Amino acid sequence: MRNLAILLVISLLAVGLCAAEIEGQWNGVLDAMGMQLTLVVHVNKSDTGLAVSLDSPDQGAFDIPADDASFSDGVLEFSVGSIMASYKGTLKDGVIDGVFKQSGFEAPLLLSREKVEKKPLPKKIQEPEEPYPYLQEEVSFVNEKAGITLRGTLTIPEGKGPFPAVILVSGSGPQDRNEELFGHKPFLVLSDHLTRRGIMVLRYDDRGTAESEGDHSAAITHDFADDALAAVAYLKSHAQAAKVGIIGHSEGGIIAPIAATQDKDIAFLVLLAGPGVRGRELAIQQEADIKRSMGVTGEEGETGEFDLKLIDLAFQDADHETKQKRLAELIAQEFEKDPKFGSGSTEEQLQQAIEAQLFTPWMQNLLRLDPGEYLQKVTIPVFAVNGSLDTQVSASINLKAISDALTKAGNKDFTTKEYPKLNHLFQTCETGSPSEYPTLEETFNEEVMSDIVEWILDRK
Repeated sequence: MRNLAILLVISLLAVGLCAAEIEGQWNGVLDAMGMQLTLVVHVNKSDTGLAVSLDSPDQGAFDIPADDASFSDGVLEFSVGSIMASYKGTLKDGVIDGVFKQSGFEAPLLLSREKVEKKPLPKKIQEPEEPYPYLQEEVSFVNEKAGITLRGTLTIPEGKGPFPAVILVSGSGPQDRNEELFGHKPFLVLSDHLTRRGIMVLRYDDRGTAESEGDHSAAITHDFADDALAAVAYLKSHAQAAKVGIIGHSEGGIIAPIAATQDKDIAFLVLLAGPGVRGRELAIQQEADIKRSMGVTGEEGETGEFDLKLIDLAFQDADHETKQKRLAELIAQEFEKDPKFGSGSTEEQLQQAIEAQLFTPWMQNLLRLDPGEYLQKVTIPVFAVNGSLDTQVSASINLKAISDALTKAGNKDFTTKEYPKLNHLFQTCETGSPSEYPTLEETFNEEVMSDIVEWILDRK
C-alpha cells in the first residue's frame, strides 16, 4: 500500500508539472490564404483538466471557449465547436509546433510565449510610398451616441481649399482604416488616388478595431451608420472641407444611404458594390454565385436546401430559444439522412457554429434589412458601381434594385455602372471567387477610381 501511495503521489505530481508546463498565454500568427491573423490561445487548469480559450483580435473575437482540451506526452490538442476549428501541436523548446484546422482549411501554426509579430508583406504595386504630395494627419472624433472615440487618417490635397471631401466606410467585419485584407489596402490606394486629384479624404478604423474604441461584435449596421455620421460631423467642421460625401464599400454601401437619410448636409454618395436587395435575398444569391465561380454546376450550384432553411430561420422574428430548438431539429434531420453530414463535427458542435454565425444581432438585422427603404428617400447625387464578376453582391441584380429605388425617390442625379471582369474588391479577375482575391496583384482598378474622381469633381 505504501508503494502504491507513493506511485499515486508521483503520478499526480507529474500531471501537475505537465499542466504548469502548458499553462498561460500562447501567441501565434495564422496565414489564412494570404491574410495574416493573430491568434492567442489561453490555457488554464480546470476541475476536469485543462480549459482552453481562443482570441482572434484581428476579427474582434475574444474568449472563444474550446469544447475539450488535453495535454499529454508534450502534445496539446483542443477543438472549438462554435467555429468548427481544432488544433494539435507538439511542445518542444518552448514552442508549440502544430496544425490549425477549420471547416476543411488547414495551415501550420506555431505558438510561442512571446508576442509574435506579423511578417511584413511585400507591397502591392499600387500601394503608395511616402513622402506623399499632400498633407496627412492622424485624427480622432467621438460618436457621442455610443460614447466611443474613433481614430483615423485625414488626407488634405496641396493648394488652396476648401476641397470636396469624403469619408470612406468599409464593408462587413472588423476593418482597419485601410480596409486591409489579403495583403491589399484598398482604402489606402483609393484615398491616395482621390487626394492627389484634389479630394479630401477621411478613413477610419471600425469601432473596436485597431485604434478605435467600442465593441464591434455587439454592433449592427445602424450602429456603424452612427459612426459614419460622427465622421461626417467631424469633416463638416473642418475649415478645408467644402462639401462632404460618403463612399461606402459593400456593407458600407448600405450604411451610406442610412446616414444620408439622417443628415441632410451629406452632399453625395458613391456606392462601391453596395447591396440594393434585402439581406435575405443577398445571402441566397451570394452562396449560389460563389459556388458557380468555383466551378460547381447544375443543382449543386444553387443555394442548398439546408442553407435556405438556416437563412429563413435566422430571418424569422422569433425568440432565441425557439430558434435554437428548431435549429437542433434541422441538424438532427440532416444527421439522420447522412451520419457524416457534419464533416467530423458533432450535432452539438455544428449547432454552436451555426448559432455563432447566424444568430448574432448583426446577422439577423442584416438579413432583414432592405436598402431600398433608405434609397427611396435619397435625392442627393449617387454614383453606384460594381464589377460584373462580383460573387458577393451581384452587379446586375443589385444595381437594378438601386436604380429602381432611386427612381422611386425622384432622384434626378444618379448613375449606375457595371465594370467588366472586376470582382467585389474591384480587382481585375478571372472568376470572381473570394479564393482568388489573394492571388491578384491589382488592389483597386484604376478606371473605377478615375471615374469616381471625375464624377465627384463634376458636382462642385
